[in-house]
Amino acid sequence: MDMADKLLKRYIFASDFDQTLTFNDSGYVLAELVGIPTEEFERKAKGMAKINLVQQGAELAYLLLHDPEFKAKVRKEHLREVGKRIRLKSDIKLLYQLLDSGIDGHQFDFYVLSAAPVEIVVSALEDIVPPDHIYGTEFRYKPSGEIDTIVRATAGYGKVAVLNRLLEQQVAGPDHVIYTGDGSSDIHVMLHINSRDGLTIAVSESADVSQIAKRTVLSTSAMAVLAPILEEVAGWERYRIRSFFEANGMLIQEWQRVRTDWLTVRRAAEPEQVEGEPAVIRVSSANS
Repeated sequence: MDMADKLLKRYIFASDFDQTLTFNDSGYVLAELVGIPTEEFERKAKGMAKINLVQQGAELAYLLLHDPEFKAKVRKEHLREVGKRIRLKSDIKLLYQLLDSGIDGHQFDFYVLSAAPVEIVVSALEDIVPPDHIYGTEFRYKPSGEIDTIVRATAGYGKVAVLNRLLEQQVAGPDHVIYTGDGSSDIHVMLHINSRDGLTIAVSESADVSQIAKRTVLSTSAMAVLAPILEEVAGWERYRIRSFFEANGMLIQEWQRVRTDWLTVRRAAEPEQVEGEPAVIRVSSANS
């Protein structure tokens, strides 16, 4: 294959970390580790999200910098320990190896873009994803290990900035980008990729991203995102995708494709009704 063909088949695969490659949020694991009630972390994080104090996804970074309780208790070694404790989805290493080795002539460079502190992500994905392929929130530390200042937050539009740098480095077209994420912190980057004809994959039913992503995949295995990639990028039929999974020791036991409509229906208030909120009815329908 000549150089032009290689460039035409080279893609960037970028993934979020918290609740995309993991089952839980690193902020909850950190709070538990240093003895802060998880309910307190949740209250503070939701409070910042509600008033839009920081970029969505950067709530933990803000707490580590400015909240007295977190600032007093958290050190660099705690972040590394969180990475060892956080529960990862299965088959991440196999996904990385398959994408890295190339599929049907398509080459995929695997990166992780996360608002979580980079120490957490690097520790969690040790011996799975190379550290230089991981972009997380970076801090400067005092000699004691206490967090001093922030260098960069990979949250919100920060993920778009990292992705644009990767595109320049990899000499890949903007339509040769695949991104997978789970929540509101992925909205900016998904909209950016969609506008440039890339592929976006949601791994949760959150309305924030499922309405934006071109495909949605729900599974406890990280390998599941390969199905839409092989369909959309490589143009494979389902029987070939099943055979590929089986050849790599994986069996697709169930594969259902549904379309879900999320509606908020408000009952019109009667003319004399002047107090209270109108009734809200939420309807979800799925069609195979």
